[in-house]
Amino acid sequence: MKLVELLRADKRRWLLGLLALAVVAGVVSCTLLSGRDDLPAGIASGNGRVEARQIDIIARYPGRVLNMQVREGDLLEAGQVIAVLDTRELDAALRAASARIARARQSRAMGEAAVAQSRSTLRLAALEYERTEALHHLDFAPEQLLDQRRAAQQYAAASLAAAQSAASAADADIRVAQADADRIREQIAEATLRAPKRGRVLYRLAEAGELVGAGGPVATMLDLSDVYMTIFLPTEEAGALAIGAPARIVLDSARDTPLPGRVSFVSPEAQFTPRQVETRTERENLMYRVRVQIPEAFVASNLERIKTGVTGVAYVQIDAGAAWPARLESDLTRQFGE
Repeated sequence: MKLVELLRADKRRWLLGLLALAVVAGVVSCTLLSGRDDLPAGIASGNGRVEARQIDIIARYPGRVLNMQVREGDLLEAGQVIAVLDTRELDAALRAASARIARARQSRAMGEAAVAQSRSTLRLAALEYERTEALHHLDFAPEQLLDQRRAAQQYAAASLAAAQSAASAADADIRVAQADADRIREQIAEATLRAPKRGRVLYRLAEAGELVGAGGPVATMLDLSDVYMTIFLPTEEAGALAIGAPARIVLDSARDTPLPGRVSFVSPEAQFTPRQVETRTERENLMYRVRVQIPEAFVASNLERIKTGVTGVAYVQIDAGAAWPARLESDLTRQFGE
């Protein structure tokens, strides 16, 4: 009987121990997930993940992908080539446009020669008319000859007007052909897709040999000049938060190295918080979306360390007079923070 009682007592102690452990684990888990550990007054926090603005690299004109020059994860510099589309058809169209320009210039040269010739003919016709008119007044030239000289002068004037019109038409043909050539050159230039700014390739969406339509994406890159963490705060805290307020970000992968930040956006409309906020009471409440921006200078000097999707906690200073706890300060916050 004593052995049975001892076994029952041991079993109760084991059960009580497991229950206590579960309670402690639940408290710790809720504390970590809510991100609202022992903070001084004037400091609020929320869970989030590191994000960056995404930029879709799209083809302005349809074409076949000749080659893709980047892979997912590659770091890109502004202007770096991402993909090249086949331009053989456009090259042929450009040669045709260049030939039309050359032909139009020849037509203009011929037109200018015709204008010069017509001017000369008109001057001669005008002189002959004047001489004939003078002789006619002296009765040395008949009326019929005067009429012929007048008609010749009018014909020369009309010929000059026609030659000038043809020269103007040739100029217009040159402008049209040049505009067509410029359009084709623009299409050829757009066939080389480049990074608009510094960033990292997130998705490679096309492969060599594939056809892409106008507006079809070939890659998605992250703008590393716009890195932030989005958190959600209740009405009381969000209402007291100022745009530009100092912030700190503690990543789950680097808890001992707080990062600097600053509040760049507070949503004007309340919404339900996403499932990243794990506590049920917070999910049931309306919250405000807050964006904590990581300084561009810090991102630029730590590109290899910046990874989107990493989870963590962002802390924001609601009260300008609130002091940051020592655990939320680091060399990085002092160097790149306020």
